[in-house]
Amino acid sequence: MDSKKALNGSMTIEMSFLMPVLMLMIMSSIFAVFYFHDKNVLSAAAYETAVVGSVKMREKKKVAPGELEALFRERTARKCILFSGSSVRADAGEREVRIEASANKGRLGLSVVKRAAVTEPENHIRDIRRLKKTAGLEKRED
Repeated sequence: MDSKKALNGSMTIEMSFLMPVLMLMIMSSIFAVFYFHDKNVLSAAAYETAVVGSVKMREKKKVAPGELEALFRERTARKCILFSGSSVRADAGEREVRIEASANKGRLGLSVVKRAAVTEPENHIRDIRRLKKTAGLEKRED
């Protein structure tokens, strides 16, 4: 009977050393999942805002940075778990819309920069048609 009690006691001591390591691994993995979730939320919201800004620049030829920042905040509202507050800076130029977003929690932080070109596909299509017409490559209907 004495040997069985000694065996049970050694198991308890081994588990007392092993459990903190297991808990640290579990908590670290949960923390990593929250970190990458928030990074993906910020990245997706910044890219979507840049694309929306690009389309608005194409349609109206001007978009206010405050409007883009409000769109970004609308997309990230109540979606970030670990990083509760985020900051955003939007720049809308003639050729490109740029969104810079960052978030901090203590000493830990993340930032993303997304860009979208202001394109005018209708002008490109017109230019191609014009070139085909001048080169005589377009089929003529008689």
